[in-house]
Amino acid sequence: MSSTLSPTDYDSLEIQQQYNDINNRWEVADEDWDNENSSARLFERSRIKALADEREAVQKKTFTKWVNSHLARVTCRIGDLYSDLRDGRMLIRLLEVLSGEQLPKPTKGRMRIHCLENVDKALQFLKEQKVHLENMGSHDIVDGNHRLTLGLIWTIILRFQIQDISVETEDNKEKKSAKDALLLWCQMKTAGYQNVNVHNFTTSWRDGLAFNAIIHKHRPDLIDIETLRKCNAHYNLQNAFNVAERELGLTKLLDPEDVNVDQPDEKSIITYVATYYHYFSKMKALAVEGKRIGKVLDSAIEADKLIEKYETLASDLLQWIEQTILTLNDRQLANSLAGVQNQLQAFNTYRTVEKPPKFTEKGNLEVLLFTIQSKMRANNQKAYTPREGKLISDINKAWERLEKAEHERELALRNELIRQEKLEQLAARFDRKAAMRETWLSENQRLVSQDNFGQDISAVEAAVRKHEAIETDIVAYSERVQAVSAVAAELEAEGYHDLKRVLARRDNVARLWDYLRELVAARRERLLLTLDLQKMLQDLAYLMDWMEEMKGRLQSQDFGKHLHGAERVRAISAAAQRFATPGEGYKPCEPQLVQERVSTLERGYEELVRLAGARRAKLEESRRLWKFFWDMGEEEAWMREQAQLLAAPDAARDLTGALRLISKHHAFRDEMSGRHGPLQQALAQGHELVREGHFGAHEVAERLREIEEQWQQLEALAGERGQRLAEAASLHQFQADAADLEAWMVDARRLVSSPDVGHDLFSTQSLAKKHKDVQEEIQNHGPAIAALREQAQALPPALAQAPEVAGRLPGLEERYQELARLAEQRWQDLQDALRLYQMFSEADACGLWMGEKEQWLHGMTIPEKLEDLEVVQQRSATPDP
Repeated sequence: MSSTLSPTDYDSLEIQQQYNDINNRWEVADEDWDNENSSARLFERSRIKALADEREAVQKKTFTKWVNSHLARVTCRIGDLYSDLRDGRMLIRLLEVLSGEQLPKPTKGRMRIHCLENVDKALQFLKEQKVHLENMGSHDIVDGNHRLTLGLIWTIILRFQIQDISVETEDNKEKKSAKDALLLWCQMKTAGYQNVNVHNFTTSWRDGLAFNAIIHKHRPDLIDIETLRKCNAHYNLQNAFNVAERELGLTKLLDPEDVNVDQPDEKSIITYVATYYHYFSKMKALAVEGKRIGKVLDSAIEADKLIEKYETLASDLLQWIEQTILTLNDRQLANSLAGVQNQLQAFNTYRTVEKPPKFTEKGNLEVLLFTIQSKMRANNQKAYTPREGKLISDINKAWERLEKAEHERELALRNELIRQEKLEQLAARFDRKAAMRETWLSENQRLVSQDNFGQDISAVEAAVRKHEAIETDIVAYSERVQAVSAVAAELEAEGYHDLKRVLARRDNVARLWDYLRELVAARRERLLLTLDLQKMLQDLAYLMDWMEEMKGRLQSQDFGKHLHGAERVRAISAAAQRFATPGEGYKPCEPQLVQERVSTLERGYEELVRLAGARRAKLEESRRLWKFFWDMGEEEAWMREQAQLLAAPDAARDLTGALRLISKHHAFRDEMSGRHGPLQQALAQGHELVREGHFGAHEVAERLREIEEQWQQLEALAGERGQRLAEAASLHQFQADAADLEAWMVDARRLVSSPDVGHDLFSTQSLAKKHKDVQEEIQNHGPAIAALREQAQALPPALAQAPEVAGRLPGLEERYQELARLAEQRWQDLQDALRLYQMFSEADACGLWMGEKEQWLHGMTIPEKLEDLEVVQQRSATPDP
């Protein structure tokens, strides 16, 4: 239903809802105030009630005058709004005057049923007008309900007086309600007046300046606005009301004392201001209508002249469009950047100089045709329609074809301009790249034409590295040379106008590149031949020096002072044996010089082989001795390190740390077992050297004794450390078990010390069951106390007498006994509570049974027959199961 309501329906609904809210608010307020005894609240309630009554009185007076202003058309009048509308007759007459329609005739008679029927006719008419009347019935009006009667009149005012109010603004996109439109109309009419600021329909009208401003806006001859002062509100209001009634014929719906209050009544002011709106709107409509007739004849003459002008302008414009389209469709574009730029400049001149006036002509034609048709339509003449070919649609189609040809012409010029610009940029890039390539190639040709290789191996190797760098640069430069050819190919594919010069320069770069590669290849061959010669001469000189050095070493009596020295001498001897006579290589210099150096090298090598064989035997004996000392040194260092670790007093702080140290000690024991075998083998080799009578036998025997003593000491330290760790682990295990037991006893004591014995039979039985489980758990922890005592006895005496052991165990036993005692006491309390609640349960059952029997006895009737009496006696004597 609400989806079909118009904005005016919502206004009516809003007003009716306001009256309902007022009634509900007074009812709720009465209930709240009845529950309060505060004198301040009672005063406030009386004050609010007085203000509401005052506002109701103002509305009644205003609405009464408004109704009489319309009933005066049919020479009718009401005295009291509440009583004179009760029979429905005046209400029907008022609606007929406002709507201009004929309503059903009132029912004759003065009885209540007749009054209800007449009011129903009026309300039904309002519903047909889509006026929403919620919570309002005919009996409310017949009974003279003040608030609902005022609400009905306000709804009628909204429907027939305010609903059609609308205001034209520059932005009419937002749909405004009638109230907002009326407020906006007042704001527009009073804008610019000093001390006038209309933002509502209450306090904005208290000083009367707004009423005077509206009258002055439309009839400045009636109001001297300069003489009015904001402080003289009563005079301002009286002046406006009198002028409106005397000069404009507007009924004085309000009195100054109705408006000049703290909070004027909004509905009364809206009703009165709406009469201003309708009066001045009607006055404006009459003034506008008088001016229209005088323009009809002039418009008819002027229309003929405009038609002739339209025909001429349309023909000229269409001819220009067709000629321009032919010009724009020409696609013979210049093949150079300058030529395309000239054509594009000419096109821009057309768009900025030649086309805009024609576009203006086209727009003027549309305006002209619209003007012609508007004038003829305004004069009630048949609208002018141009003949076929000169319609606005024909001109628009021709202009569209012009726009399309123009767009295609611009697109073609832009594309060609971009292509020519790209070709010029590409040609400039080609020239820049070609110039750099020609310079680089010429410089590198001059560089690779020089053979300054040097006279020794280092200089030649440096020359080789430099040449390789040059070759790398040249190989990497091939892509740049190819880039020049690629740019030239692109210019050739695009048909560049200066292509002949580009191709000639490309061929020159390719020729320089090929010549440079030939020079580089020839220089590399010469450089490699020179490098081979220098390497061979260097190898010969190095071998001669090396043999002299080896000869001096082989003749020495030094067998080495340690293992590394012996190994190095043996390696030198092996190298002398493996040396081979170098074969003949490249002989770029005198062959006799190379042959002499090779012969000398062969003789020196033979002597080295002889000396190396004699020295090998002596070095082998030295190697065995120093290998033994090396092995013993490693074992001694390991044992010394482990002895320091075993002697460290590192005790764990808790059980986890103790177990971790024990695990590490076991790992150390495994490592000792693994090293014992290799150590025995090394000791056996030492004893073998002593038996053989080696030149270092005395030192070997002394070393053997020291190592064996250190191993025995390490075994003793390992045993002592293992015992310490085991004792520490036992102590930490005892402390951990004791801590767990203490934590359990704390939790168990909290349970057995609880004073809760239940509040009924079921809860007490549940607590007793849980307590029984706790007692079983306490009994199960008895062996744990004994196990702790055994752990304490198993500790060493020093640890067993420590405070954390000797002082802790008796306390645990005492607390355990106390826990058992408390558990037994709580069990006894629960049993007593259980017996008590069982007794209560049985007593309740007996009381229930007795109550049932007592009720049965009171309701029993004595039968008249003897056999029935015997049955009743038997039933009453039989107890319930």
